Amino acid sequence: MNIKSMTVYCGAAYGVNPAYEKAAYEFGRSLAEKEIKLVYGGGALGLMGSIANGVLENGGEVTGVMPRFLTEREAAHPGVEDMRIVETMHERKTLLEGLGDAIVALPGGAGTLEELFEVFTWGQIGLHKKPIGILNTENFYDDLINMFHKLVDSGFLEERYMSQIFVDNSLDDLLQQFNSHVPASVRTYKDLVKRHRS
Repeated sequence: MNIKSMTVYCGAAYGVNPAYEKAAYEFGRSLAEKEIKLVYGGGALGLMGSIANGVLENGGEVTGVMPRFLTEREAAHPGVEDMRIVETMHERKTLLEGLGDAIVALPGGAGTLEELFEVFTWGQIGLHKKPIGILNTENFYDDLINMFHKLVDSGFLEERYMSQIFVDNSLDDLLQQFNSHVPASVRTYKDLVKRHRS
């Protein structure tokens, strides 16, 4: 799979474990080395700032997407020249998804989880066909991965959609997995009705 740009969701905080910040920086450095453009939320602090610094300090390209009200709070990374200013969070998320060839979530908070679940859902209903990666630094996402399996076991998530999501601990490993990505067929509600009646 030829990935030229990657959308990354991650925390605007650093987290209590220094490994999160280190992994974010190294992920950014790896993107720069592979000449993959980073597309992210444009922040200067937390893991957002760390991954952007990893790219910028190693000669890579970065595109930030930030709503105007956050730039007015001086949250934007001053080193990111290609900063796309939008008016709403909805515009931000739509543009973030649209600019990347693949999507990866690093550790983060409620906003990161919201973005991850939204783009996962968009894939199920056919709004994109991109692979989604989870960088599971220090097993941060183990409980979430278990929750995905519970959704499947409980009949709320079709197992075939789990083929959209790849979990690993490095960019190299995720890129290797992305090569095997085959988009799942789009969910049709007629099939759901049939299954329920049977």
